[in-house]
Amino acid sequence: MSRGRLRVYLGAAPGVGKTFAMLNEGRRRAERGTDVVVAVVETHGRAKTAEQVGDLEIVPRAEHIHRGARFEELDLDAVLARHPEVALVDELAHTNVPGSRHAKRWQDVEELLAAGIEVITTVNIQHLESVNDVVQRITGVEQLETVPDHVVRRADQVELVDMTPEALRRRMAHGNVYGAEKIDAALTNYFREGNLAALRELALLWVADQVDVALEEYRVRHDITDPWETRERVVVAVTGAVGSEALVRRAARLAQRAHAELLGLHVRDQDGLAGPPDEGLAAHRRLLEELGGRYRETAGSDVAAALVSFAQSENATQIVLGASQRSRWHELTQGSVINRVVRLSGTIDVHVVSQGGADSSPAGVLPKMPLARRSPVPPRRRVLGWLLAGFGLPLLTAGLVPWRADVGLSTVLVTFLLLVVLSAALGGIGPALLAAVAGSLLVNWFFTPPLHTFTIGDSDNLVALGAFLVTGVVVSGFMTTATRRSAEAARAGAEAETLSALSGGIVEVDPLPTLLAHLRTAFAMTGAALLARTEDGWRTEAAAGVAVTDPGDADEVHEVDPNLVLALSGRHLLPEDRRVLDAFVAHLAAALERRQLQERAVEAATLAEADELRSALLQAVSHDLRTPLAGIKASVDSLRQPDVTWSPEQTEEFLTTVGDETDRLITLVENLLDMSRLNAGAVVLSTRPTHLDEVVPLALAGLGARAQTVEIDIAESFPPVRADPDLLERVVANLVDNALTHGQAEHPVRVEAGVVAGRVLLRVIDRGRGIARTDRQRIFEPFQRQGDQVPRAGAGVGLGLAVARGFTRAMLGELHVEDTPGGGTTMVLDLEVAA
Repeated sequence: MSRGRLRVYLGAAPGVGKTFAMLNEGRRRAERGTDVVVAVVETHGRAKTAEQVGDLEIVPRAEHIHRGARFEELDLDAVLARHPEVALVDELAHTNVPGSRHAKRWQDVEELLAAGIEVITTVNIQHLESVNDVVQRITGVEQLETVPDHVVRRADQVELVDMTPEALRRRMAHGNVYGAEKIDAALTNYFREGNLAALRELALLWVADQVDVALEEYRVRHDITDPWETRERVVVAVTGAVGSEALVRRAARLAQRAHAELLGLHVRDQDGLAGPPDEGLAAHRRLLEELGGRYRETAGSDVAAALVSFAQSENATQIVLGASQRSRWHELTQGSVINRVVRLSGTIDVHVVSQGGADSSPAGVLPKMPLARRSPVPPRRRVLGWLLAGFGLPLLTAGLVPWRADVGLSTVLVTFLLLVVLSAALGGIGPALLAAVAGSLLVNWFFTPPLHTFTIGDSDNLVALGAFLVTGVVVSGFMTTATRRSAEAARAGAEAETLSALSGGIVEVDPLPTLLAHLRTAFAMTGAALLARTEDGWRTEAAAGVAVTDPGDADEVHEVDPNLVLALSGRHLLPEDRRVLDAFVAHLAAALERRQLQERAVEAATLAEADELRSALLQAVSHDLRTPLAGIKASVDSLRQPDVTWSPEQTEEFLTTVGDETDRLITLVENLLDMSRLNAGAVVLSTRPTHLDEVVPLALAGLGARAQTVEIDIAESFPPVRADPDLLERVVANLVDNALTHGQAEHPVRVEAGVVAGRVLLRVIDRGRGIARTDRQRIFEPFQRQGDQVPRAGAGVGLGLAVARGFTRAMLGELHVEDTPGGGTTMVLDLEVAA
């Protein structure tokens, strides 16, 4: 049974007229003869809405008792038993009373659609799950009733019921929405003009996105790609900090509106400091993936540089950051990540979201290894260390010289040693050694008798200065070692994160490209490729980044097996990188083996499809071919009976039956033979300029008397198409035959043609029930009948459309389905204009 069609009236706010529009559409359908019932409608006491119900049949609601109160809900069983063609169901996001079959009304609607009933429904923008948090910030009202976006996006048609804020407020003021006692409160709260304008814009953007999706499907179908030469990519910094959900949602909306790819990056700090709670990061990762984004991780001491480097390597066009919650002192000592990202971003747009509430440390999946062995101390801290040593020593000396008569040498040495320790903590061993050596010289010159010479008159002072110098050097070494050990620990943690992410399972159908992308990110490579040895050279199995087509062009080559190598370009790896690289190589080998197994599985599936096709063919032969043969035999046997005298009218009837059943049998056999030719690739083309006004009448003539009512609108001056006339005649005949079978007798089938963008579009139009969007590919599969589970008499074996599409594609054309305005199906035959 075909799935029912879903039509949604979407409004920006209550009172814009969604229910009125739904009822108006129901009445229009009923006047055309469609079986329409009102499954549930919420008039909210609005007289004009109630009047719009008119004489439409209303299915009584089901009563439920909950906590001593009586409630009425949609009677799902009654509507299913009544099984109308169209059911009107108001308020899609409604929550059913406990005790109902489903918790939400949209789940009731899903069951109606599954039963083949077309549903027309209504919903407001504030009830869509993806914009629920935005609506709450706009209006200050939390919406507890929501409907998943995919339910509405899957609708065959979404129509915006629009009204300006001023007009809606006038409706409110006139009492057309709420009762008089609620008008003032509504106008001063939820229905403020600013709120309504924002909700209207939100609804327009959402519907515009739906229109763009439909337009993109059309462009793909017609191979129109010129206007979009690049793809937007949005990178959002994921930190795991409390309150960052809004940042991820905001980035998802930016990506959705720009039809961009969304990437979430988490940067783990290499200085060993504790990061955010893993629970928060995991939650944000799940949210990102639910919103259609991909999650990555990297590690680096310079967070801003790591973020911008990742964005540039992914060709991102936008970076989204949360406003920093770091203290002024932290920004002074560590720098502002946001400011640094802005400086480094170049042509990439940077968005700073104040509602993000996130630490400005950004975020992504596999940690990036250090590019080279370097100081474990971040550059900013090294600069501060050198500044402290360079300016702190003179300032400290100048501050102590006036008091040298009152302080002893031990106090001076301890003070200078404190400066050495601070320099070591900030800048590492370099600034600390400078502070130790220069400090000992300054103490000798200004505080050790005889003054202003480097001569030391007292051996005790000599020992004290020597101890100071040795202590400063040792402390510098310890501080540097501790910092390096911290960096090494961070690196080990990054390696563990990488290995954990690999073992966590990259579950794509073909994980090789994703693995190579992660490897390139982890090791900061410009390109990574898996190359297989062939007789003619090397074949690329998978690649990421800059193309590497030969191992000789790579900076690093790692053998996976004797005939397969991993080639990397961008830099040379450090020895400590090999352990993680070996893990990648093992996963690449496993992924390649998985790909080979999948290819074998595809071959097996192809054989299974062939077996299924043969089984369906046998079924068709056993049923559909036997039926006309039985009719022919029965008519012939009747005519041959010697003991019965038939009247001329009866004889003519028998002969007519023989002729009709023979024509039907010929059609069935021709379709079976054509399908066999298509499957075997044995279709022989003889293309030449072909005039539609010649082919279409021949196709209709082959259908006999039932095609006499078909209307043709093709001018004699219409340009010819490049096609095989015989195949084109079969295509047109099958399309018209299908339209006659599934159309309505009172509305004749129409064949018309037009030229669009250098292509000829031949349309075969019927006014039947139509075809649901979800069934539009299935009807072109062999042995598929649109409509009933049990085939109708004369319905054929379900090969007409499959043959039509096969012949059309053989002629380098395309065949697809569109809705007929006002109801029905339009088959569009797209062919090239003959030069």
